[in-house]
Amino acid sequence: MKIIRPTDPAFVRLCQRGLIRRTRIERAVQRILEDVRLRGDEALVRYTRRFDHVRLTAKHLRVSELEISGAFQHVSPQLVAHLQLVIHNMEAFYRRTLPKPWKRMNSDGVLLGEQFTPLERVGIYIPAGTSPLISTVYMTVIPAKLAGVPRIVLVTPPTRQGTVDPHILAVANLLNVTEVYKVGGAQAIAALAFGTKTVPKVDKIVGPGNPYVVEAKRQVFGYVGIDLVAGPSEVAIIANRSADPQHVLADLRAEGEHANGLSVLITPFKGLAKLAAAQIPDGYCIVVNNVEEAVDVANQLAPEHLQINVNSPRRLLRRVRHAGAIFLGPYSPVAVGDYVAGPSHVLPTGGTARAFSGLGVEDFMKRTHVITYSRRALERARAPIAELTQLEGLPRHYESVAIRLDHCP
Repeated sequence: MKIIRPTDPAFVRLCQRGLIRRTRIERAVQRILEDVRLRGDEALVRYTRRFDHVRLTAKHLRVSELEISGAFQHVSPQLVAHLQLVIHNMEAFYRRTLPKPWKRMNSDGVLLGEQFTPLERVGIYIPAGTSPLISTVYMTVIPAKLAGVPRIVLVTPPTRQGTVDPHILAVANLLNVTEVYKVGGAQAIAALAFGTKTVPKVDKIVGPGNPYVVEAKRQVFGYVGIDLVAGPSEVAIIANRSADPQHVLADLRAEGEHANGLSVLITPFKGLAKLAAAQIPDGYCIVVNNVEEAVDVANQLAPEHLQINVNSPRRLLRRVRHAGAIFLGPYSPVAVGDYVAGPSHVLPTGGTARAFSGLGVEDFMKRTHVITYSRRALERARAPIAELTQLEGLPRHYESVAIRLDHCP
């Protein structure tokens, strides 16, 4: 690890890590999106052969119900039991976060409120490169299910045998998801955004992916909704002399398992900084004066995962303003959030935790305002509407109010 101070230029660059643009990837993705938009299934089949080295026909892009139901033959009963436990944890967490409709009426007869409606069709991308991300299935599907989304479409790259990993299919089966397609990369995002003869157009696309998938999501935003433009995984760890050094090193090494993952240690303990610098090849160690300054540094970084491994970590919690997920204490490694705790592991990266949140049920719902005025309430609003519409040069807006009051009994 490279040891730096918050005043170093390297720290400024670290805080601006999300600003890096990859022009070559942008152009390649743009071509793929346009090709799929114009040529549909034919383009999907061609890109699957080119990038995944699998020959499929359009009619074989969708995973059959028999393949999904048969996936359990390749999955251990113990894993199924563990998955059921995790599903229980997630459902319990997200049920508590469901937004509730409301309405209020005042003495003038003005009724205001909000209603929440689930999206009709959601597309979920499940990475499956060197290893399939099985956990991403339940981390994305469960909040969508609890939000009430009636149609959930999974897309995931096929194996060299032209199949989908049975563990992915088993989790989909447990969650009653029956629509799965063997297509990955930017072409999968294009299919979900624009629709093809085989793959349906969706209202929103969620889920992590490689840089091409992430760039494709960014470019189709506006045609469809997306969850996040997320980059490589990252962790920032605040630790002082009270932390077990081996725990800290283990957590930093765990982050290193992710492709291009970013590990950052923030500590006032120079001994720990030197140890981490000697044993962890990549990442940064930021040396600060105290744990309060460590939190300030973490807020500037706005990391995806923030671990606070100090005495009385809850004392620092109220100072944290920008982090995708916060892990408190020596027995709360990021792995529990990645797999079993309950909240989704789809989180903002690259400093975007300053403005974005982790995936939740509200990401699969629309909020709609409901407005009802009585005649008396409209009369009271007449004067401000008249002045504001005049200032904005929209007289017919005011006329739509006046006609109700001047010509109605």
